[in-house]
Amino acid sequence: MADTLNAAWAEAWLRNSAAVVAEHRKELIDLDRAIGDADHGENLDRGFSAVVQKLDESNPETPGACFKLAAMTLMSKVGGAAGPLFGTAYLRAGTTVGESTELDSPLLAQALAAARDGIVARGKAEVGDKTMIDAWTPAVDAATEAAEAGAGPADVLEAAAVAAQQGAESTDPLVARKGRASYLAERSAGHRDPGAASSALLLRAAADAAAAAGNGAGEAGASGA
Repeated sequence: MADTLNAAWAEAWLRNSAAVVAEHRKELIDLDRAIGDADHGENLDRGFSAVVQKLDESNPETPGACFKLAAMTLMSKVGGAAGPLFGTAYLRAGTTVGESTELDSPLLAQALAAARDGIVARGKAEVGDKTMIDAWTPAVDAATEAAEAGAGPADVLEAAAVAAQQGAESTDPLVARKGRASYLAERSAGHRDPGAASSALLLRAAADAAAAAGNGAGEAGASGA
């Protein structure tokens, strides 16, 4: 496995994200219909389709440039809370990695932490509120632990993806304390938070792109989410 990840991985992650969001669009709509306004899947699909179009039109030369392209596009194309939240996440990640052309495990973990912190700053949520933070915080914790243990970037992202999925599943019994779902109070229990579910999908896309890059597939990871 590679010791660092570059712009090809970052671009593959974004293309993977578009593919996996399109694949799970109806599922995300259904999750949001239960406790929100049923637009999460549609909004993300439109946003990441626009990200792919922007990638086709440009040639980001660093991971940070890829993240900032995604941030600006999602903020301008995605309605509701998801655009500002995910846009801020990518923007903070891009700022953290700066002009680095190669991301090692510690820097990658820092970028994920910055992304999570950006979502917290924007949405004012914490673990247990039944939001995407319930997926992001365990993902960041797992990534940081893996990086500190000397794991390579692909393994750091795999740890994050597994923890994010577990975190998303943990929202099922929770009562929402933030966002539109909080209006339902106790009735929000028994439903998975759509933002946590989509966050887990995006982090899985990152891990899959890294695994493909590490196996010598390079940009081939863009097609297999």
